[in-house]
Amino acid sequence: MKVDEITEQALALPSDARALLVDRLVESLDPVEGGELHQLWADEAQRRLRDLRSGEVEAVPGEIAEIKLREKYGQ
Repeated sequence: MKVDEITEQALALPSDARALLVDRLVESLDPVEGGELHQLWADEAQRRLRDLRSGEVEAVPGEIAEIKLREKYGQ
């Protein structure tokens, strides 16, 4: 199977399945030992939550974010 075919099939997956696929692909490229990658993502999630709660950043509803991304990237 060619990369273009795999990409097309991957893009047809629901967003949660694509996120899981991305996570697995990244782990395969940059293996981090002892669950360190998961800890790094957990730390990032905690930082983002702190930023939201402190008011440093403002949450954007997913539907609005998707519209803005489609406008920006023309899809």
